[in-house]
Amino acid sequence: MNISTPDLCDAYPDLVRVLEPIFTNYGGKTSFGGKIVTVKCFEDNSVVKESAGKPGEGKVMVVDGGGSLKKALLGDLIARTALNNGWEGFIIYGSIRDVEPISGMKIGVKALNSIPLKTERKGAGEENVQITFGGVTFKPGEYVYADSTGIIVSSDPLLKPE
Repeated sequence: MNISTPDLCDAYPDLVRVLEPIFTNYGGKTSFGGKIVTVKCFEDNSVVKESAGKPGEGKVMVVDGGGSLKKALLGDLIARTALNNGWEGFIIYGSIRDVEPISGMKIGVKALNSIPLKTERKGAGEENVQITFGGVTFKPGEYVYADSTGIIVSSDPLLKPE
């Protein structure tokens, strides 16, 4: 999917909500988008791992990690699982690890930063709940589009899936 967030903002100014520019590209696919699946967790990626194991065709996992930079919510193993299950990408309000392997995968990954420490999996977290970060509220089932310029959210699909 070739996405231009500036073009989508120009074409649909009343439909888009724009995230603050606080994210860095880490995935091998810099342009991605799809239906939002949300995860809310803090320094525990149990639900991220579980969700990545489910079918993800046309979906983007949006993870509210509370902005923590202390533990990585995504690593290469979970990213590979998500890729194999058809996920378009991740937007993580937190940290990731395994930056080099993830950069070689054809999956979108945006996060605040990277750190080598993994999380302790205690089963904590929620899936498909409304979350807010970067000045935008994400609702499960809405749509998110990302490229090297930024990230936008819309209640309505702005592009037809390929």
